[in-house]
Amino acid sequence: MGTITEAEARDYAAPPSASRHADTQPQPADAPFSTLSTRHHQMFPELTDDEIVRLARFGEQRHWAAGELLFRTGETGPGMFVLLSGSVKVFQRDGLGRERRIVEHGRGHFLAEVGQLSGGPALVDGVALEPVDAILIPPERLRAAIVAEAELGERIVRALILRRVSLIEKGAGGPILVGKHDDPALVLLQGFLSRNGHPYSVLDERDESTLCVIERFAARCEDLPLVICPDGTVLRQPSAPELATCLGILPELDGERVYDVAVVGAGPAGLATAVYAASEGLSVIVLDSRAPGGQAGASSRIENYLGFPTGISGQALAGRAFVQAQKFGAHVAIPVAVRALRCDEEPRRLETCSGDVRAHTVVIASGAVYRKPAIEGIDRYTGHGVYFWASPVEAKLCKHEDVVLVGGGNSAGQAIVYLSTHARQIDVLIRKAGFESTMSRYLIDRIASLPNVRVHPRSEIGGLGEDESGLASVRLKTPCPEGIDHFDSRHLFLFTGADPNTDWLRACGVALDPHGFVVTGENESCSLATSVDGVYAIGDARAGSTKRVAAAVGEGAAVVAQIHQRLATLRPATVVAGVHA
Repeated sequence: MGTITEAEARDYAAPPSASRHADTQPQPADAPFSTLSTRHHQMFPELTDDEIVRLARFGEQRHWAAGELLFRTGETGPGMFVLLSGSVKVFQRDGLGRERRIVEHGRGHFLAEVGQLSGGPALVDGVALEPVDAILIPPERLRAAIVAEAELGERIVRALILRRVSLIEKGAGGPILVGKHDDPALVLLQGFLSRNGHPYSVLDERDESTLCVIERFAARCEDLPLVICPDGTVLRQPSAPELATCLGILPELDGERVYDVAVVGAGPAGLATAVYAASEGLSVIVLDSRAPGGQAGASSRIENYLGFPTGISGQALAGRAFVQAQKFGAHVAIPVAVRALRCDEEPRRLETCSGDVRAHTVVIASGAVYRKPAIEGIDRYTGHGVYFWASPVEAKLCKHEDVVLVGGGNSAGQAIVYLSTHARQIDVLIRKAGFESTMSRYLIDRIASLPNVRVHPRSEIGGLGEDESGLASVRLKTPCPEGIDHFDSRHLFLFTGADPNTDWLRACGVALDPHGFVVTGENESCSLATSVDGVYAIGDARAGSTKRVAAAVGEGAAVVAQIHQRLATLRPATVVAGVHA
């Protein structure tokens, strides 16, 4: 990705800005979207004649008549256009039939955004205002151009990312979500789109203008949230995969193709594997049921990751890695849930909700799932008072209100710091006497300086109280030393640990320890190999792993060398100098 600034990485895949009618999702406090207006030259650079000539060898010159569409919202994008003559208007078109001009391009400009690295659906329309001649570079050739032309490729990728950020800020090209702002189903869809870097806008059912939209589609209360896709399709209470299908972002899997590497999980470990493997010429597919980043992707700010002295959000780090993997040609399939791994077949076969995937090697990077305390009412209030991560979506719901947070690890610490800028008061419950044995020092010091955070050591949640509006209080097992036995709060954040996400391996024969983590290292030469040949485990799902982002990334890089050894035994004639051709 070159020297893309930290601000770009932080902004990439961040949620849209808030507005009364078009978007109710808050910005992170550190997301300087306003700087986009001062970076127009980076977002829309003009290519020199020499640069156009260098790019021309990767594409094909074509002609479009005045009024002809070069690309259309929701349809598969053909790649990047380099304009040789004429002009093109780029405009937004949403599911309500509204249009808004975004920009006009002339000679020397290129038309694309980051989704075209993988041939994703276009988020906007582009129409020729006059006869246009342009070089069309398809996605696979665009990736080749970016790698071959390093300096020019850096400028192009920076522009593609900033354009996506701008579209997210405007909500351009995305679906319109209609519903009650604190509806768990609406919150879930917002989180899915935000973490996948897809633009959207929200209409709150309380607004008068929204009522007109609801009446227009004859929607009932039980139909909400309502989703209006850019092509006008209306979805009623859709799941994330249903929404992804409507938007054209649910990938089609080719059950006949055999990949070198299939990675299950798009957290830091899985994305690192994808980047290193794809950059070395291996064919790679990454599967994840939710979004890039895994648990780390939900971290509001990671300040102890090497190379980011002022910190970076987990979502921004994941967004950067996601683009990097696509740049090298990795196929990232999200949202695709893996149901089972068939180890008795060669190549190995993964059964997913969208079809089968076959690969010579499989990397288990499925991480962990949040642990739910055994408390009555937890499931009833999940997403509507009880939360397991702290993103801008949840932060807005508890704006200027009291919050209870349970947990003493780094994830809890990052959430406390982030939520303190939104909530009126945060009461933190921890079972131990302090944070020292479970949290990084910088977070402990930061929390100690926050005036609206109270820490209650040796305290445990005992139950939930409710009223006609929902969650109303959090009860303690035993009173605090101060005599407090409950906290009046409608917002409970739980960071009580996680369990390995390995249930999908039960029928495979991969050895697990008593806690469900994958056992590795029986083969000294392949420390990340499992009990099944060609299957490896890295990151939080692996027994004995260090639960740190840097460690996960390191394992993602290390496993690629071991994969090369496996592939060499299968196809020795195609391996040269340790790199699969």
